[in-house]
Amino acid sequence: MDKLETPRQKKINTILQQEIATLLQGAIRQQNVSNLMISVTKVHVTADLTSAKVYLSIFPTQGAQSHFENLKENSFKLRHDLSQRMKNQLRRIPELQFFLDDSLDYIESIDNELKQGENPIKNPTALEPRQKK
Repeated sequence: MDKLETPRQKKINTILQQEIATLLQGAIRQQNVSNLMISVTKVHVTADLTSAKVYLSIFPTQGAQSHFENLKENSFKLRHDLSQRMKNQLRRIPELQFFLDDSLDYIESIDNELKQGENPIKNPTALEPRQKK
């Protein structure tokens, strides 16, 4: 059974999500990359606030894996920048763990299957099984 998040965790999730998104958008602008969009879909901090799982959606999906790997390699820089922005709000910035959020791809595959005439409700094996992380 999953433990419910405390109100404090929910607030920190929201603040981290906003701040990480702002930092990533700023980094994309600095690199002058016009065809890349990264959105922070979810953030979950642990109860002791030492670790945070950050779920990202990267568009376009063609080069998403290379951008994701680059982001993971530079997560220490993002954490440092985050600590500079939030030093008056949080005493300790959690370790950031990044995950790709594939929910939009999954929705698109469902939509494509529905359009092709193969009804996944009648034939559940028509869809690729989603991997849980």
